[in-house]
Amino acid sequence: MQFSHSDAMWQAFPELRAGALHAGGIHADADVEVAIASFNAIAEARLVKAQEGEFPEIQAWRRGFSRMGLKPTQYRCASEALLRRFRQEHALPRLHPLIDLCNAISLAFAIPVAVFDVERIDGDLEVRRAKGDETYLTFAGEIEHPEANEVIFADDEHRAHARRWTNRQSGLSAVRETTRSVLIVAEALHASAGDDIARLVETAADALVRHWPVVAKAAILSPVSPRFEF
Repeated sequence: MQFSHSDAMWQAFPELRAGALHAGGIHADADVEVAIASFNAIAEARLVKAQEGEFPEIQAWRRGFSRMGLKPTQYRCASEALLRRFRQEHALPRLHPLIDLCNAISLAFAIPVAVFDVERIDGDLEVRRAKGDETYLTFAGEIEHPEANEVIFADDEHRAHARRWTNRQSGLSAVRETTRSVLIVAEALHASAGDDIARLVETAADALVRHWPVVAKAAILSPVSPRFEF
């Protein structure tokens, strides 16, 4: 399988920096609470000094959403939505150990982190503009069709696994109790995104091998190396 961004995405967002990580051997019995607490503490310390909307990582995504024709305060990137909820409630709901861990890493880095169940993806996965004929399964079980030119994560069967780029994932490839193989994707647009994405991917890979019997394969994506084979 392969994960990539289309050439058009790199051309439209040359500041994009992305990292991808694949791992098998995932299960729902891992105890990740200590790791979550350490990442949450990092987020708490940043939020004491400023609200999430002032973070450069979030401001860059707001500008990116505006360039896509979206209202940044109506459609938020995933990390902003998580940080906003965390600031208000000082905790996030527990869903699955891997999702909980990746959410905590997203909080600490203020960078969107998507996690996909690989077995629910048909063929390759590409971040590209929608044609308008793709299908998207909501978490409520409803079928939607992304608007033409909307940025989506699309597989070879024209199924959208995320809408509005980093705004919302699909229920189709969401991690669940039976998930064993995952693709983790982190993307950023801010000035220090290259260094921060590299640190995030390294952090995520280390956390994975500490909590699951996995061998994690990772890559940093760029216009000259835009594809991750796994």
